[in-house]
Amino acid sequence: MQIDWPKEIVIVRHAESAGNVARERALLAGAPVIDLEHARDADVPLSALGERQAAALGRWAARNMERLDAVVSSPYVRAWETAHLALDAAGWDDVPVLVDERLREKEFGALDRLTRRGIVERYPEQAELRRVLGKFYYRPPGGESWTDVILRVRSYLESMLREHAGARIAIVTHQVVVLCLRYVLERMTETQLLAVDTAGDLANCGVTIYRTAGDPPSPVLEGYNLVAPLEEAGEPVTTTPDVPLAAR
Repeated sequence: MQIDWPKEIVIVRHAESAGNVARERALLAGAPVIDLEHARDADVPLSALGERQAAALGRWAARNMERLDAVVSSPYVRAWETAHLALDAAGWDDVPVLVDERLREKEFGALDRLTRRGIVERYPEQAELRRVLGKFYYRPPGGESWTDVILRVRSYLESMLREHAGARIAIVTHQVVVLCLRYVLERMTETQLLAVDTAGDLANCGVTIYRTAGDPPSPVLEGYNLVAPLEEAGEPVTTTPDVPLAAR
């Protein structure tokens, strides 16, 4: 049976958030906890730089891409803002932004907002358990493993095939989710996925592009973690993860 994939899938990590800035500040200070103004990770907005990055992404898209049919965003504020600011800058105001909770950030449970130091100090047994199991299978108390995220990514992709067959879509989400999308779309192994992760963090507004090709048709990776939108606009390329250093 032939599967009707979208013509093009553009996957974007959200622009720099206030959480990225706070995490970098905590690491530089050697603090155990990342100090954030917002009570929920879902509510953390973009930084001022992040707003400029999202606009640069939109201007680049208008010059280099065919018009999208839809954007699907994580429900987290930083992703939703990235999507809307980029579409406004591209002049694609009528492109719908759909929200799907399955694209949300990996959940860190009891380890949320802790740096490596904070995790080791407060939950030494969890730090050791993660060392033994590895990041792919380790699930923090009240949180998710990478394999948990992969399960919801598989569910989302099934919906995508029904709702966006033959379309050009963009997905705006988070670093771990981008990697898990690659894992499923490219049928990676755990070793292959972790090698991509180890090679370097995904840039804020980093662009990953798949185009459907072949017989039978399937998504083919054409670019990963592209930062041309920021470089061409002269905006800084930032890569700080949102998550605890020892728990991603």
